[in-house]
Amino acid sequence: MTSAPLPHITVVGAGLAGSEAALAAARLGVSVTLYEMRPVKMTPAHRSGGFAELVCSNSLGGEGILQSKGLLQAEMRSVGSAVLSSADASKLPAGNALAVERDAFSARVTAAVRDHPNITVVGEELTRLPEGVTVIATGPLTSEALAAEIVGLTGGEQLAFYDAAAPVIAFESIDMEVAFRAGRYDQSADYINCPMNKEQYEAFYTALEQARSHTPHDWEKLEFFEGCMPIEEIARRGPDTPRYGPMKPRGLTDPRTGRWPYAAAQLRQEDQEGRMWSLVGFQTGLKWGDQKAVVQLIPGLENAEILRYGVMHRNTYLNAPRVLNAALQLKADPQKLVAGVLAGTEGYLESAATGWLAGTNAARLALGLEVIVPPQESMLGGLTRYLESANPEGFQPMNVNWALVPELPAPAPGPSGKVRKLGKREKRPVMYRRGLEAFMSWAEAAGIAVTRAAPLPDPEPVTT
Repeated sequence: MTSAPLPHITVVGAGLAGSEAALAAARLGVSVTLYEMRPVKMTPAHRSGGFAELVCSNSLGGEGILQSKGLLQAEMRSVGSAVLSSADASKLPAGNALAVERDAFSARVTAAVRDHPNITVVGEELTRLPEGVTVIATGPLTSEALAAEIVGLTGGEQLAFYDAAAPVIAFESIDMEVAFRAGRYDQSADYINCPMNKEQYEAFYTALEQARSHTPHDWEKLEFFEGCMPIEEIARRGPDTPRYGPMKPRGLTDPRTGRWPYAAAQLRQEDQEGRMWSLVGFQTGLKWGDQKAVVQLIPGLENAEILRYGVMHRNTYLNAPRVLNAALQLKADPQKLVAGVLAGTEGYLESAATGWLAGTNAARLALGLEVIVPPQESMLGGLTRYLESANPEGFQPMNVNWALVPELPAPAPGPSGKVRKLGKREKRPVMYRRGLEAFMSWAEAAGIAVTRAAPLPDPEPVTT
């Protein structure tokens, strides 16, 4: 006697969002057909056919109870996220950031997807959306044919901006007689810092200002997202803007002078062996010859060997508040769900988290259940509610941040009748605890398996 076939969904795209969506749905007992066009058809930014390939930074954001991304990481770990478990297993030293070795991370996610018995991977490009429940996670480089199909379905507005990746430098070509290892304000020395005096910075800025950048086609419109602004675009805002941004010297004491430099370029480790280092905040679309000349003006990088040049590529996303609800369903067709950058998020972690929610809700639809939305106190719930309710005029992708979740009630007045304003270090651990507990309780009530880590210590009492 043969058993009845499992309910079925389709996932389009095997990036962070699509991989997480496929695994979330498969774990709930549905069969998944996952379409990925790479390596049959490559994009301008990707270099492999591996799933969840990281093409910009190698960091999934800050960790810990003070960080908004730290809360989202904890939420995802609690429900068995494959992206988070793969990141934890591929972690590199990066201070308080969750940075990973790219190839190892991608390999782990790819293996998790391909090894799951409920997932069938199909290596071809889709140009039409399939019938039935589908998660669309085609990412920032959605093909033109499928993008046109999506826009036709929603009747909505398709927006685009440019995303840029930073150059990666060979460690052996960095002059460590000039550069020094340190973290800001005596944190762990996980970064390489290249100090600049005023004269060196001004020469660097002049070259950056004069360097030639990518010229878009007529049909492309430059709409930069603030969280991944190219260094040359930052420089256009004024000569001091880079050194108050990615080149800020605050907290970086040069051991040779005992002082903070005038400006500093930082490099973050890219691979397990420490042979590759990327310039932090130096996403760029400069032409490669000009890019090399600018990089080699940085003290300590005069002989830099660039292993991978920064590239600029088109990023496509939907106007989420016009076309999506908080469960990530298309308003025009609730059988279609959207996740990742295409849904209006920015960031690797946010892509994976919305993939998990879209995959979970797709499985629930296939099983005849109601869709669910995380509580507002959770970081994922705050993000998806924002996507539904943001002002659609001039909408841009959103990173997670503490403003997405409700503020804490004000403390009771003290004996003087005054209410003391709480600082970030007092509020955020409480918001972290509240959000994580709300998320795990919500997931358990929805029948989702939850792993509860060791309880957090009680927060410090708030005195007035």
